[in-house]
Parts: sequence; structure tokens; C-alpha cells
Amino acid sequence: MYEKTINSVKPKMQEIVNKLVTEFKNIRTGKASTSLVENLQVSYYGTQTPLKQMASLTTPDSNSILITPFDQNSLGDIEIAIRNSSLGLNPVNDGKNVRIVLPPLTEERRNEMVKMLGEIDEDARIALRNIRQDVWNDIKKLEKDGQITEDDRYDAESDLNKMIEEFNKKIKNLTDEKEEELMKV
Repeated sequence: MYEKTINSVKPKMQEIVNKLVTEFKNIRTGKASTSLVENLQVSYYGTQTPLKQMASLTTPDSNSILITPFDQNSLGDIEIAIRNSSLGLNPVNDGKNVRIVLPPLTEERRNEMVKMLGEIDEDARIALRNIRQDVWNDIKKLEKDGQITEDDRYDAESDLNKMIEEFNKKIKNLTDEKEEELMKV
């Protein structure tokens, strides 16, 4: 009976891990990647639109990103969105394209990014704990209502803890990989 409750949250937990992977893609490492800006929201005719839906994104070399908008009238909007983002990038508008030249990462900037990784990691772990608490409350309610026994509750707790441990391990591995990638000079 409790297995259904526990298994129903597995997709939610996987969604948290997937969101973490997406957020990690937006953190820059030593080389240029379009994933750094593709999900950046641009105010386009009053609507927030992801950059990848309104422009062609390329990396002509290892330290720059070239953005060619489908509508040339959006050049200024794209430039403003990049400048106002938390990425700390300085776009150059040449009238047809927006070019972003990525400066080499300093040791200080790498350490700031590692701190940012830690914050994102902790947010994901908190989300997992919140899901765990909701499921645990559901399991205790099932026991209170007489739908499962006390032994079932202990088994459910054990299964739930194993699942949380598994997802925490995934999060830790992803964070460690990204941190190693960031610190590589």
C-alpha cells in the first residue's frame, strides 16, 4: 500500500535532479557554450521569451558566443537582457549580431562559481527533504487511518530513506563533476 505513495514521488525527485543539471549548464566553465545564454529571458514585445526561440546561437571560437536574432529589431532587447542578467557578461552589438566575448576565468571568479554551485546544490537537497516530509506525513496518515501496520510504516521509512539517499548521491556526484570542471584551468 505504501509502495504506491513512495513510488509516486520518484518522478518529482528526478525532476529536481534534471532541474539541477539545467542550472549547472548555465554556469560557465572555461570555454564558450551556447547553453550559457540559451534560456535567458528577453523582453520581446512585452513578453518574456527564451533567447533560443528568437535567435540563432553559435560559438565561432572557444571564448565567444555569437547571437544572430531572427528579427533585427530585437538586437537592443537581447543586449539589455544579457547585460542585466546575473552572468556578468558584456555583449557587443554590431548592428546585425550580438557578440559575447568570455574573459578567462580568474581564480576568484572560479571560487565564486563554486559557492554558487553549493547554493544550487543545497536548494535541490532542500526540495528533496520537503518531498520526503510530505511523503512521510502521508505514510503516517495511512497508519493512523489503519490502512498500513506499524511494521509497514518502518518498512516505508526505510524505503523512503534509501530513495532519498540515492537522489542525494546523484546530486552530490553532479555537483562534484561540475566543481571539478570549473576548477580545471
